[in-house]
Amino acid sequence: MEIPKFDETFIPILEILKTGRVYKTRDLIEEVKTKFYSELTDEQLKLETKSGDLLIDNRIAWGKSYLKKGGYVFFPERGHVQITDKGKEHSSSLSVRDLENESSLFDFYKQEKQSNSGNYKHEVEISSPQDLIDEGFNRIENEVKSELLQKLKNLDPYFFEKVVLRLLKKMGYGEFIETSKSGDGGIDGIINEDKLGLDKIYIQAKRFNEGKVREKDIRNFIGAMSGDTNKGVFVTTSEFDAKALEKARSAHHKIICIDGQKLVTLMHEFNVGIQVKTIYEIKQIDEDFFDEQ
Repeated sequence: MEIPKFDETFIPILEILKTGRVYKTRDLIEEVKTKFYSELTDEQLKLETKSGDLLIDNRIAWGKSYLKKGGYVFFPERGHVQITDKGKEHSSSLSVRDLENESSLFDFYKQEKQSNSGNYKHEVEISSPQDLIDEGFNRIENEVKSELLQKLKNLDPYFFEKVVLRLLKKMGYGEFIETSKSGDGGIDGIINEDKLGLDKIYIQAKRFNEGKVREKDIRNFIGAMSGDTNKGVFVTTSEFDAKALEKARSAHHKIICIDGQKLVTLMHEFNVGIQVKTIYEIKQIDEDFFDEQ
């Protein structure tokens, strides 16, 4: 079962409210999830929007807001919702178009995407404002990651090793020691997990423009660890072939394989090699302010 689009929550919300009972918003959301979306997995239920809300809860909340806009529900008091007579007589299918009633919202989007108006208009109709915000952020994030990976592939190999070590330090793995560039036995850095260096993590960083990390690369890495530690991180700008991943999994050592996509995702998360360009604020009504009257 897929997570419903916000417009797909219209009918479930109205079905829960059809008795005329006044629901707290939180209770309504929980009952809609229990009655109509019980087949969602734990992973799906834990998915979040960019603002940190649970995605399924956010979709239901937007569905409620649009139903109010269309006159199908109303808010008798703060944090509560109740069905209207119009809501009780709703059709078996209800779309955003029915609720918006040719609102200027769609004119705005048509101007923005005239060249692809058919497909884009359909996307808008099934996307909540939060979905559109998240989609925009995801597009920007993917473009940044793609550009970042390309830059990593063109780096000097020695500087790439420094980037990997800086990332691991930023992730909280402690101070690192760079190995000498000659005769390092395939080890590019060592991280001491404790101040005395009793517990170590060996690092191998391979900058590839083409090709994949092979089984022999993992085998050589294991050999270079020479009984000094049982933990290693192998990082590449490329990918690992199936045999390399199997070798890493079956080794007596604990070896983490980080490919190019995972690498740029971590760099993006921990702000390594990138910087914040703009911060946007999303505001909402302060109900407590108006409760003071």
